Amino acid sequence: MPKIKTHTGAKKRFKLSKNGKVIRAHAFKSHILNKKTTKRKRGLRKTTVADKTNTAAVKKLIPYK
Repeated sequence: MPKIKTHTGAKKRFKLSKNGKVIRAHAFKSHILNKKTTKRKRGLRKTTVADKTNTAAVKKLIPYK
């Protein structure tokens, strides 16, 4: 079997935790920030765990992470 290529877009966006959960960044933090409150923007800085329905698909994209 040949090696599986890693999806280059996915490897920049996702990491795996020690337990195998997919870690992702929040969306809506790139532009139009005037109308968003400071509290909301501060919360968007933090990472979060991806939903379990997407975990299998993301793990196929980043097989060696």
